[in-house]
Amino acid sequence: MQMINIKKEAQNLLKDLPEDATWDDLMYKIYVRQAIEAGLADSKAGITMDVKEVRSRFGLSR
Repeated sequence: MQMINIKKEAQNLLKDLPEDATWDDLMYKIYVRQAIEAGLADSKAGITMDVKEVRSRFGLSR
């Protein structure tokens, strides 16, 4: 498993923020990054769910 340097990745997130960014902007970027990484890890581990099943569980139509 590849280790990521959290400090370096956080610095990259900060570099991409505009000068007038708020704490909420930073927190949102961190949240999105973490959610994506968690999803990729689940996918790699085979922990996935078919779209039809998700729609059924949440009562969503096509």
